[in-house]
Amino acid sequence: MIDVPIRDDMIRLGQFLKLANVLETGGEGKDLIAYGEVTVNGEVDTRRGRQLFRGDVVETLGQSLRVA
Repeated sequence: MIDVPIRDDMIRLGQFLKLANVLETGGEGKDLIAYGEVTVNGEVDTRRGRQLFRGDVVETLGQSLRVA
């Protein structure tokens, strides 16, 4: 699991994927999320604007990322 630190108390899912360097563009994140290829705390979430908080775990493309 990779810890990805954020500056504020919350970050949106699409922004988090880009911050974690999982994707090269925001468009890739939009598609990945829309196609159900991203889970948040073990559940598929298709909302790019989903709010994430410290401790949330995001999994995609074989990577586990924790909001830190």
